[in-house]
Amino acid sequence: MNSEVFITCALTGSGDSVERSPHVPVTPEQIAQSAVEAARAGAAVVHIHVRDPKTRRGSRDPMLYRAVVQAIRESDVNPVINLTAGMGGDLTLGGPESPLPLNSKDTDMAGARERLVHVEELRPEICTLDCGSMNWGSDSHFVMVNTAGTLRAMAARVKELGVRPELEVFDSGQLVLVRDLIEKGVIDDPALIQLCMGIRYGAPDDPTTLMALVHQLPPRTIYSTFSIGRMQLPYAALAPLVGANVRVGLEDNLYLSRGRLATNAELVRRAVEILDRMGVRVLSSDETRQKLALKVHA
Repeated sequence: MNSEVFITCALTGSGDSVERSPHVPVTPEQIAQSAVEAARAGAAVVHIHVRDPKTRRGSRDPMLYRAVVQAIRESDVNPVINLTAGMGGDLTLGGPESPLPLNSKDTDMAGARERLVHVEELRPEICTLDCGSMNWGSDSHFVMVNTAGTLRAMAARVKELGVRPELEVFDSGQLVLVRDLIEKGVIDDPALIQLCMGIRYGAPDDPTTLMALVHQLPPRTIYSTFSIGRMQLPYAALAPLVGANVRVGLEDNLYLSRGRLATNAELVRRAVEILDRMGVRVLSSDETRQKLALKVHA
C-alpha cells in the first residue's frame, strides 16, 4: 500500500464530453483556469489536452498549448505540467465493407516528430505516450494507432528533450511493448506508467484485472491508475491499496455523484477527502517532482 500518493488531474481530454457537461474546459483560458483550480484543490500534476475553441474538438495546435502552459506558469500555483502526445494517431476507416478510403474528417495521422512539436517547444516535465493501438467504441470505425516503431521514435526523442514520459497502458499486451522500450534504452528505468482501466475493448475496471496488470509491471515502476466513468472516485480509494498513485478529472468522468456534474477542482477535492480518510498523505507538486526525479526546464 502507498501511504503517500500524488494526484493527477486530467482536465479536458479530446472526446465529445463538452456536449455533456458545461464544466469541461474548452478555450486555452478555461483550460488554464481549470488547471489552476485543480492545483489549488490538491492536484500535484495537471494533464493537458487542448481543444479548438471553434469546433470544441481535440487539437494538436502548438499555439493553443503555448497559451495554456504560459498561463499556468504565470499563475500563483506551480503544478507539474503533463502534456499529452497522444494526438495524431486517430484512424477512422470508411466502414466494414469499404474500409478505404478513410474517413478524412475524423482521421488525424501524424509522424512521430510532428506529434511532439508542442513538447519540444514547451518542455513540460512530463508528456504521455500511448503504448499501443486499440479499437475505440462499439459502433465506431475509429482505431487509436500507435505502432511500435512510432512509439520507439517518440520515446527516443522525448528522452533527448529531457522530458519524463508517462506510459499510458490500456491492456496487458502493451506492457510487453513497455518492457521492450526499457530494454532498448529509450525509456529510463524506473518507468512511469499509467494503468488506464474501464475503456471499452481495453482492460476492464474490475480489481482482478487491475492486479493482473500490477503484477506484470517492470520492477521499480512508479505507477498511477484510474478508471473512466462512475468508477473514477472508487479508484481514488483503490489506487493506494495496490501501490498506485491517483488520477481524476473531466477527461475520464463528468460526475461527482449520480446526476451531479462535477468540476475538475471538485473531483480533486473529493479524491483528497477520500485519501485523507484512509490515512494516505497527498504529495505536493514539489514533493512529486522530487519523487519522480523530474527535470525542470527554464
